[in-house]
Amino acid sequence: MLEDKNKARTPISELGEFGLIDHLTQNIEIKHTSTVKGIGDDAAVIAPEKGMQQVVTTDLLVEGVHFDLGYMPLKHLGYKSVMVNLSDVYAMNATAKQITVSLAVSNRFPVEALEELYDGIKTAARIYDVDVIGGDTTSSTAGLVISITAIGEAAKDKIVYRNGAQENDLLVVTGDLGAAYLGLQVLEREKQVFQTNPNAQPELDSYTYLVERQLKPEARKDIPKLLEDLEVVPTAMIDISDGLSSEIIHICKQSKVGCNLYEDKIPLDPQVISTCEEFQLDSTTIALSGGEDYELLFTVKMEDFPKIKANPNLTVIGHITQEKEGMHLITRADTKIPLVARGWNALKEE
Repeated sequence: MLEDKNKARTPISELGEFGLIDHLTQNIEIKHTSTVKGIGDDAAVIAPEKGMQQVVTTDLLVEGVHFDLGYMPLKHLGYKSVMVNLSDVYAMNATAKQITVSLAVSNRFPVEALEELYDGIKTAARIYDVDVIGGDTTSSTAGLVISITAIGEAAKDKIVYRNGAQENDLLVVTGDLGAAYLGLQVLEREKQVFQTNPNAQPELDSYTYLVERQLKPEARKDIPKLLEDLEVVPTAMIDISDGLSSEIIHICKQSKVGCNLYEDKIPLDPQVISTCEEFQLDSTTIALSGGEDYELLFTVKMEDFPKIKANPNLTVIGHITQEKEGMHLITRADTKIPLVARGWNALKEE
């Protein structure tokens, strides 16, 4: 972890657990009427609006597994840890309302480091209009662990699950894919250069978009509202955290359907294409397996195509078939290849 040696360092023990929580959570504003009681009691109290259902999701980020503090600034890490969770709420076609934040930290982190982390969390909460309503801090013998729970709500008939895709539905994706994974490759390369030569300055200017997609991803808060405005309710939806192929397979298995995904329809940023050439990587493989894009993948009925076809945020990349036809990638050469889940798996053995 790169840090300024001259900067003040306040040991966490100086504040104690409750003093630390008070310190980190001061000046947190409550915006939603559904938040009845936030930080300061044994538990938070939430009262969803009449006719709404709540969605709840939790993600755990572990130092050395999910992030590397060698190149991940703590403020960015705080921001990203919120995005990871909000993305799952939006994937249910819901609106995020509240988050809780729990941290396990080792004594190598001073109070100032946690202030930076919380700056990122508070920034994300402000921009994405969510209330920070609780959490916990404890000590860790293995670096930094962040656990965030996000709570959202949506009308019962608007919530979208993974299991609703039907034959002839269109497969749609938001944004573009593969940039976050390539951003990670660029950062890893620059880290190795730095370890060999500490005086070397990182060369990141030509990879700005890729690095930003890795260090400061944005969850697609705009998509549930966009779909509502277009009068489209997806039949199935999931967020792309583990790679496009893994997420398509999740939808197909849950919905008991097959699919055809067209290679030439997968949206790629020009910087992804040029960096894949530089790193001698196949751009389709990166889009299919890279992960951490936090875009949304969903299916819509064929009759909704006119409503979405002209929207620059959305790309139709394939369609749903019968389960017996299987899940396939149709290549640019018009050959059919079975889709394989090669996305990121935190539990795989090395």
